Amino acid sequence: MNVPDSLLYTKDHEWALSQNGVITVGITDFAQHQLGDIVYLELPSLGTQITKGNTFGVVESVKAVSDLYAPISGEVVEVNENLKNAPETVNKDPYHAAWMIKVRVTQPNELKELLTHEQYKKLTS
Repeated sequence: MNVPDSLLYTKDHEWALSQNGVITVGITDFAQHQLGDIVYLELPSLGTQITKGNTFGVVESVKAVSDLYAPISGEVVEVNENLKNAPETVNKDPYHAAWMIKVRVTQPNELKELLTHEQYKKLTS
């Protein structure tokens, strides 16, 4: 299982990359393996306010439908529109091509509550 050390993680299997007050969000390699072949994604619109721990979307696979949980509070400033027509990208490249949303952070202190790659590895092993 791939767990990049440059990312932060949630217990709900989302990853977060923090860059200049904007967080890029996706689901982890572990999550996509558990879900199986992903066939549909429902992501928020630009400008949507999301709250840490609340759902921001849905991922549907051949096995299950699962909620996506916000790792941080803020405003959605970019959505990966490529995933609408190619949701299977999440299975192929969860950490790069399959990023889901970018969020302008409103509560930077929430970053401290996310897991390091070592903590996430322990959670999923």
